[in-house]
Amino acid sequence: MSRNLTPLALTVLRMLCDGPMHPYEMQQRIRWHAYDHAVKVTHGSLYHTVDRLASSGLIEPVETNREGRRPERTVYAVTPSGRDAACDRLADLLAAPAEEFPLFGAALAFVGLLPEDEVARHLRSRVVVLEALVAGHQASFESLRKRGLDRHKLLDLELGLVQKRAELDYTQSLVDDLEAGRLTFTDSEGSPCSQRHPYERHPYERYAGERDTTERQTGERHTYKRHTDENAPGHGARTEENP
Repeated sequence: MSRNLTPLALTVLRMLCDGPMHPYEMQQRIRWHAYDHAVKVTHGSLYHTVDRLASSGLIEPVETNREGRRPERTVYAVTPSGRDAACDRLADLLAAPAEEFPLFGAALAFVGLLPEDEVARHLRSRVVVLEALVAGHQASFESLRKRGLDRHKLLDLELGLVQKRAELDYTQSLVDDLEAGRLTFTDSEGSPCSQRHPYERHPYERYAGERDTTERQTGERHTYKRHTDENAPGHGARTEENP
């Protein structure tokens, strides 16, 4: 069960390890400790996570109370199995880096589709946004420290600051290299990738089109094989019967 714990589920279990509380109090504590800088939290997702943990036996209701005309609030406590699951999940996350696919990395993978001057313009805009994010994270960190929170409770904010500063420095270096001509989008054949004709097709695509035409003319269905580099991931033949 521990491997199935979402970051928000781990957050709930961690808070309940400090003592029983109801979801509204959890929501307040998430804001107070700035856990929402590390974990995506919405009102609905928090209550859904609490229900899921309760149905799994990792937390349990201990009392229900009502204040005035407010709706009833159920107070939850962590169970021994919930505490064990949280510790196991935390150990996994600390020990083994998870493979992540940030959107900025995807954008950089295909950066050659745009002209160099346009990319530089967009990256300059990103630098401005990153500078604001770094300043905001720094202010949040210093505010929490002034409240008396120990450093070990703010390590996620430290990591976020380090990552944002690194991204800011790297993005600014890309802008500098583009403006200085040290980075260009010219491929090994000497032609800019961004100038590729939108209707230019790969030789395999042309073959596929010719095959479709032949099938329409003859009514026969052909099996084709797509050969790949033997050293490439996923090496092997691909057929219509085995896509």
